[in-house]
Amino acid sequence: MSRRRRAEKREILPDPRFGDVVLSKFMNSIMVDGKKSVAEGIVYGALEILDSKAKDVDTGDEGTEEGKASGGTAGGASKGLRVFHKALKQIRPQVEVRSRRVGGATYQIPMEVRSERAQALAIRWVILAARKRSEYTMEERLANEILDAANDRGNAVKKRDDTHKMAEANKAFAHYRW
Repeated sequence: MSRRRRAEKREILPDPRFGDVVLSKFMNSIMVDGKKSVAEGIVYGALEILDSKAKDVDTGDEGTEEGKASGGTAGGASKGLRVFHKALKQIRPQVEVRSRRVGGATYQIPMEVRSERAQALAIRWVILAARKRSEYTMEERLANEILDAANDRGNAVKKRDDTHKMAEANKAFAHYRW
């Protein structure tokens, strides 16, 4: 990490099928050992499973903020993609705790999460929760975890709730915020 200046963020190209930047970031997080085509296959397969399963899920607003920003989900997007965006929106944490050393003690200080970090955490939590599931293929695990998250249940939602509870429990240390 350079001490001179902050490294500039790289522009992420939208995914080829839906033209969605958030989905592209999700694929990049799924990717292992640089195998992008495998990651694309997993994500698109999961979205197809979501298309068939998500008949009963209310996707709320037809295009989320992320989708509108990326130019993808507003128009003719699949139902699975809308469920995906709804799930990510559900999982995004509002607050988190960060360690801060004051004197000899270390305190867990609740802090608001920036939107970029909230999105990154949501993506990370969905993927980790999907990898822990017991379904046979990663496509099924990912589709079911996204469906659970859209319905406000599942391990990724539990992780968000735990983070919020931790922040609530440490609210007394909020005055140490920097």
